[in-house]
Amino acid sequence: MTYLTLLGSTGSIGTSTLDVVRRWPDKFSIYALVAGRNVDLLAQQIAEFRPKVAVVADAPALNELHRRLKSDGSAIPELAAGAAARVTAATAPEVGFVMSAIVGVAGLEATYEAVRLAKRIGLANKEVLVAGGKLVIGAARASGAELIPVDSEHNGAHQCFRAGLREEVARLILTASGGPFRQTPAEDLARVTPEQALNHPTWKMGPRITIDSATLMNKGFEVIEACWLFDLLPKDVEVVVHPQSKVHAMVEYADGSIIAQVSATDMRMPIQYALTYPAREESLVPGIDWSQAARWDFDPPDFNRFPLLRLAYQAQEAGGSATTTLNAADEVAVEAFLTRRIPFPGIAATVADTLERVLPCEPSSVPEVLEVDRVSRQIARKTIESRWGEKMTTEAALGA
Repeated sequence: MTYLTLLGSTGSIGTSTLDVVRRWPDKFSIYALVAGRNVDLLAQQIAEFRPKVAVVADAPALNELHRRLKSDGSAIPELAAGAAARVTAATAPEVGFVMSAIVGVAGLEATYEAVRLAKRIGLANKEVLVAGGKLVIGAARASGAELIPVDSEHNGAHQCFRAGLREEVARLILTASGGPFRQTPAEDLARVTPEQALNHPTWKMGPRITIDSATLMNKGFEVIEACWLFDLLPKDVEVVVHPQSKVHAMVEYADGSIIAQVSATDMRMPIQYALTYPAREESLVPGIDWSQAARWDFDPPDFNRFPLLRLAYQAQEAGGSATTTLNAADEVAVEAFLTRRIPFPGIAATVADTLERVLPCEPSSVPEVLEVDRVSRQIARKTIESRWGEKMTTEAALGA
């Protein structure tokens, strides 16, 4: 029996992970459920999976969870809140697998400490490596911890790399759906609304990652993550736009052979792969119907229309804390766009300005990474205030 700590249990990856766990009650058991403030869903998960520990974001959520469980007559596990409780849940001796699925840097410390203790990690949180890649990968090499990527592209790459020797690899190719605006004229992007940006053509995801997919920043994060996971230089990772989202990644070997990973667009597949690796179990998800005619397109990305992808490459090449700043500024800018304070192109403008104003350094600890993150967010907010202030509120609400 493998005991799991699920960091981000109420998010899309968390709920899909629990769906996979349901299938193998004899193989997997939930030790800890770690969530934010979605107390209603967490209470339902506790009632079904009966974890030993449940963790929420803060004291108000903790009080509400306790009240809810008591009123429902549910068994009450050990309850806790905050960053230290997340670390404790991820590093408990009983835990053999940690699913890192908390959005943002909130999951960095708990994941890093689990890596230091050689836990097997299902990595679904890009920010862990975007913000703290050098520290996390260094800790994994020191402890021998396994990091199994759950993002569909990196999970696909992980499978492709099994086809040959590492020294035989020429390049990694990551696919991008292109998001909802891949054919939108550049001059029309300023009129994009949050509702339009949240309408992803392929995947169902949380708000931030959906917006990041629309700007192609998500793919930029994946380039950075791939460099750390597979020990690659940015020049060795290529992005192609593939709107059908059936091919998730390709690895080209020195002899010119290209190995591609193809599967349905369902996150339960990479989650299952991570949980059962190196075995391949029968899938919950129906396979691709090859009896139906299909067309697969591949196009180069437009770096001019989607400058955040270029900024991601540049930040990884710059090294140090540049990618930490990249992530922090993007998160602030996406929130501002979703609340109609800046236009869609303002996301890239905010990130570019923040990168210019925050000098890179070499963090040697998680607290130092988090300090860079804090300063970068502060600068990004000042950029938004100075460039747009409150004047965007009405205009953006109208899609101007």
